[in-house]
Amino acid sequence: MTNRTRRWKGYRAARQALLVASIAAPIAAAVCTTQYARAQDTPLLSGGAGFFTSTNGGSTSYQPHIEPLIAAPLGNSLLVEGRGILLEEFSPKGGGQSGYDHSHFASLIYLQGDVLASRHLTIVAGDYLLPFNTYNDRLSEIWIENLQDGPLIAGLGTMNSGSGIGGMLSGSAASSAKFNLSYNAWFSARSGNYYFNSQRSSGGRASLYLPESRLELGFSYDRRLQQTHENFFGTHVWWEPKDTGLRLRSEFGRGQHAQGYWIEADYRTHAFGGPDNWIGRFQPVFRMQQTFRIDSLASDSVPSINTQRADFGLDYDLPHEVRILTSYGRQFSATNNTNIWETGIVYRFLFPTWKGKAE
Repeated sequence: MTNRTRRWKGYRAARQALLVASIAAPIAAAVCTTQYARAQDTPLLSGGAGFFTSTNGGSTSYQPHIEPLIAAPLGNSLLVEGRGILLEEFSPKGGGQSGYDHSHFASLIYLQGDVLASRHLTIVAGDYLLPFNTYNDRLSEIWIENLQDGPLIAGLGTMNSGSGIGGMLSGSAASSAKFNLSYNAWFSARSGNYYFNSQRSSGGRASLYLPESRLELGFSYDRRLQQTHENFFGTHVWWEPKDTGLRLRSEFGRGQHAQGYWIEADYRTHAFGGPDNWIGRFQPVFRMQQTFRIDSLASDSVPSINTQRADFGLDYDLPHEVRILTSYGRQFSATNNTNIWETGIVYRFLFPTWKGKAE
């Protein structure tokens, strides 16, 4: 089982049967409510489809993968959105057997309603992505990721499921030409439902963005409120120097039993005709990450022993929303050092569910 499959199965292991119904529900509601809406209120079907290969320790697996996303505006102040996942995996049989094993995974990642209450406040209700640090709610889509595998600390502060069921407040607390201060505050209820499972927790994230320097600084906090109560802390720094094509992203996360960080840099040259020139479409990527165990208790998805990993990638952005991803990674730990080779191709699609009716 690859890291990608393990991550998604850990997020939504019990929600296969509800995917089609859950994705269809907001579409059906949008059809009934906005049939004669203006063109700009037409629901959009978006997402990504990809094919990935991963060679870990000499064993290669293959993964067709699709993530559909629906965004259905209902009037001027309400938006229903959801994202699902369908993933197949073909991996070599163990025990010296020839051939491949096959597994199937289908799930709902999130389904939420957004009420635009004011220019400073959006009210979110439903099953939403927990905005702890930045990877979970900003970078986990396959059409955005620079590397196939998520960071080793991605489960810290996200209750391992990646989402909460309840409510969230978000928006811009204050802004000017020189800064923007944004916030998220959430509460997730405990749910033992077979299809919608979540842990009781509360937390928040505050981010300061400085447009002139293109720098973002943020702090996240989450508290688990069931069973053994635990605190999670996180910080993130994003920097995109102006007119350079360079992006630097980083996170640090700490829980009761483990902590770690990741730093990622990618670059699109502005020389030779700009980033849309055939040379400018190349995108080298580098990510360094480390995790550290505080104790041996395993209440998170962080590796059970101290681990280091370095990934070197070279992506290529083809026209018409197609990306090619290639990377080599080396993972170090006390029990094993592993080479990880990964390739993939991703297509980003976006189209209206029907032709809008203009006024």
